[in-house]
Amino acid sequence: MTQDLARRVSKAKTTLLLDQKSAFIGSLALGLPTVITDKVKTAATDGRVIMFNPEFCADLTDEEMVFLIAHETMHPMLEHNYRLQGRDHAKWNKAADYVINQLLVMEKIGKFIDGGCLNDSLYKSGNGITDSIYGLLPDESNGNGSGSGSGGIGDDIIPSEATGADQEAEIGEWKLKVANAAQAAKLMGSLSANMERFVGELLEPKVDWRDVLRDFVFKAKTDERSFARPNRRFISQGVYLPSVTGEALGEIVIAIDCSGSIGTKEIDMFAAEMKAIKSDGSPTAMHVVYFDHAVCHYDKFGPDEELVVTPRGGGGTAFSPVFKYIEDHDIQPVACVFLTDLYCDDYGPAPEYPVLWAVFNGPKEPNAPFGRVVKAVT
Repeated sequence: MTQDLARRVSKAKTTLLLDQKSAFIGSLALGLPTVITDKVKTAATDGRVIMFNPEFCADLTDEEMVFLIAHETMHPMLEHNYRLQGRDHAKWNKAADYVINQLLVMEKIGKFIDGGCLNDSLYKSGNGITDSIYGLLPDESNGNGSGSGSGGIGDDIIPSEATGADQEAEIGEWKLKVANAAQAAKLMGSLSANMERFVGELLEPKVDWRDVLRDFVFKAKTDERSFARPNRRFISQGVYLPSVTGEALGEIVIAIDCSGSIGTKEIDMFAAEMKAIKSDGSPTAMHVVYFDHAVCHYDKFGPDEELVVTPRGGGGTAFSPVFKYIEDHDIQPVACVFLTDLYCDDYGPAPEYPVLWAVFNGPKEPNAPFGRVVKAVT
């Protein structure tokens, strides 16, 4: 069975390479060695090799094998193995599968494996972006970082073990491979307009605000106990205790600009990311502050409470009242995130906690006197 599967894999890679519409993916698949093992349920990749379960593959047609190899090749191509970043593994895997399967079906590469993740409406709702589709999916984790991963391929993303500079090097290698393969396919006239546009978006050096937001929030996790910021709740009793967040995320503040320039579309997008942060990060509390030139409304959500976003306000804009509200109400956040257009000069003094400005519909080159700024493209 092992020799037969190795032969079928080789044949499928050749088919991908020789077919004009899939030559681009085929050239990338050739660079991924094959490992035949029963340690994976179906097939999987860690970005360095593709692993195949012989029993699963035995029931696949040759066209389904072509689809399977193209599918696995596209995971590291789209950096799925490197961008888990604290997300629920099974849910991230499923979101990634919806993107890849839809692209392969649109390109008519191989034959879709029945039972896999395929939903044209969901793909369009998420703009074909894994991060967006992830935010639209319900939670399905079984609590240990894995899940059901329904479909003909299932949980096939093995997160990269590389960290720091090593991981950046792996990502860089993949970008170079994709760029070279796309250029070669384009010269041969075998890169479709749809795939060319997709590759162009993939290689364009831009930052997805969702990734920045998630990375910012999860970096707020810490095991450290520090007296640099004593717990103010006990100071009045003459007891000085360190502020502690632990592996749980701690308290986080979300400040939503309701001055009128932020529309329903932007708030809905941001709400989806807030729900993902609450679900995946499990903050001890999520404080939501709605503001314009003053604080208009405030909500607090505990770990087991459903997050509901209800915008209030509509006047001018001022940021300093938000920071004053946080101080006056003894909120001790590990981080604060603003959803705003950043058209305001009233920032107030920089707080002790980190601040992220997620800027929608703002200046072409937004900046703030403190904190990190990311331009959110809708």
